[in-house]
Amino acid sequence: MELLELIKSRRSIRRFSPTPIAKEMVEAILEAAMSAPSAVNKQPWHFLVIERRDLLDRIPEIHPHAKMVKEATLAILVIGDPTLEHAPGYHLLDCAAAVQNALLAAHSMGLGAVWVGVQPRPERVEALRKMFAVPEHLVPFALIPMGYPAEELPPGQRYKAERVHWNTF
Repeated sequence: MELLELIKSRRSIRRFSPTPIAKEMVEAILEAAMSAPSAVNKQPWHFLVIERRDLLDRIPEIHPHAKMVKEATLAILVIGDPTLEHAPGYHLLDCAAAVQNALLAAHSMGLGAVWVGVQPRPERVEALRKMFAVPEHLVPFALIPMGYPAEELPPGQRYKAERVHWNTF
């Protein structure tokens, strides 16, 4: 699939089939995530792959918008590392770029995925930190449930010419 078509056809998938995802595919998605740009190439991120069903099924108990995890084959928790960031707050931008790369990589392989926000909600950050024993200096940023899609969503038209400004606002 051509890159622009891939970007425009990616949708947030929240329904998944139970088909397992090959480890090689997960590693390719993680490699894509780690290929994201980061300030001064500091790469202030860690990735926790969650594939145990008992753990996946507990996530919606602590995150109100993560019900789809119960159907997902796995989820990737993207975790920021402020000790590695270029300057205060940059790990958030860098992790966001990593999430986008992971979503696009999953889509390119025929998988469905959705970005579930964790940061900046302290209760979600702390609950996931506790559940997965994330060290105190690291910050859970986003959760990416994924699997083979059990729904097909048409590409949306999101371009809004009225929000484009040339040279001055």
